Amino acid sequence: MKKKREAFQGQRAIVLPRQLLSTQCSLNPALAPLYITDIGFYDKAKFHYKKRAQGADQHILIYCKDGAGQITLDGHSHLMKAGNCFLLPRNIPHEYHADNKDPWTIYWAHFTGASSDSLLDAAVKEWQGHKTFLRWSDQRIELFDKSFRQLEKGYRTENLLYANMHFWSFLAHCIYPEAELAVAPSHSATDLAIAFMRKNLHKMLTLQQMANAANLSQSHFSALFKANTGFSPIEYFNQLKVQDACQYLLFTTLRIKEIAARLGMDDPYYFSRLFTKVMGMSPNQYRERNP
Repeated sequence: MKKKREAFQGQRAIVLPRQLLSTQCSLNPALAPLYITDIGFYDKAKFHYKKRAQGADQHILIYCKDGAGQITLDGHSHLMKAGNCFLLPRNIPHEYHADNKDPWTIYWAHFTGASSDSLLDAAVKEWQGHKTFLRWSDQRIELFDKSFRQLEKGYRTENLLYANMHFWSFLAHCIYPEAELAVAPSHSATDLAIAFMRKNLHKMLTLQQMANAANLSQSHFSALFKANTGFSPIEYFNQLKVQDACQYLLFTTLRIKEIAARLGMDDPYYFSRLFTKVMGMSPNQYRERNP
């Protein structure tokens, strides 16, 4: 394979000054959690090749719009085709190149920050690896383009903030692509159960009723639900009830026992204890502090 660093047309790239990164981005509380260091778009990037024996100082995202290529991360090779998105962790040896016969068209970005390691870990967990497939989304690419276009305007603080806020959203679209499909309701067991809970906030549901709604056994449902949400089904249901109670406390003059009754609780003292446990204050205190 013929290897050249830059031997293709249609490339756009911005490399932010490193002094700017150290003096503005890393020290600005609003930017420090995560910020772009380099960003670009390569169209039909024939002969595109890069090898970093020690890895890069930043995490790298590569999204293949068209064509093909290959990424080798820590000795393991991965074929990249249209729709594939890959995250390269910082400080890990890697190399990548476009296919000679069908060179890739890619969107790419380097990013770092105090939250970047945790965000990459979340992506790897969600994708079950460093590579995933993303269906084409004009909205996702528009977020990328907004970041790029804003950085083209210069490096004033407001430009950096605007660009990186959109980059956060772009990453969210990449890591959790199904979350944007609001018009197509998910049929996962967890989502089915949560929808069932929301429809029945006026009742005291049992674990068996929730498991039935998800078409699973109690034990399987409980384990799956906690793995997906971090809470047991009953804990989550109670949090939804308290969330609803907050609306009643803020926007109505209903008494505590009336709110409890609307949430299926005959005992207002039980409701108050539950509310206090979740919110860290009593219902009356919540109402007084949020007029």
